[in-house]
Amino acid sequence: MPGRAIRVTSRIAFLLCGLTSLFTGVPYVMLRGVDLPVQSEWIIFVAALGIVGVFSVTFAALPRSWIARVCRKDRDDARLFSVPLKLVGGFAAISYLVALVAYLAPHRWSLDPQLMFALCPMYFIKMTFDPSLAAVFFVLAPMNAAVYGSLGLTLGYGWLAFR
Repeated sequence: MPGRAIRVTSRIAFLLCGLTSLFTGVPYVMLRGVDLPVQSEWIIFVAALGIVGVFSVTFAALPRSWIARVCRKDRDDARLFSVPLKLVGGFAAISYLVALVAYLAPHRWSLDPQLMFALCPMYFIKMTFDPSLAAVFFVLAPMNAAVYGSLGLTLGYGWLAFR
């Protein structure tokens, strides 16, 4: 894939992942932890979703030269966008599967809600109302993948900057 196509694809993926991460934090803020099905440290989830969301949107909008300066790379270095994009894809694929496992897990497994909130931010929807399998495949699991894609982006640029 040519460098320009990777940059454009990366920026679109970064923006979508970041906005989805920010959007996913809204129900936690609206419920303020009181109406969640279980007591949880909801503010931690909101803060984490907000930080990775803002980071992803910021890196989607920053000029390439600024990103290169932060990462101490040349602005034409292919790794500037390819490494974070690979991590976005890897984190997104794994978290998509985690969301499917969380939905398809039998009730006798009694998954810990705190752990599931951390692994699957949209898990509280499964706990409050039972979504259909199609909704999980096409809405909830992709949203979970986008949130963890933002985390992959954050870790990817952190790795490039501090390596």
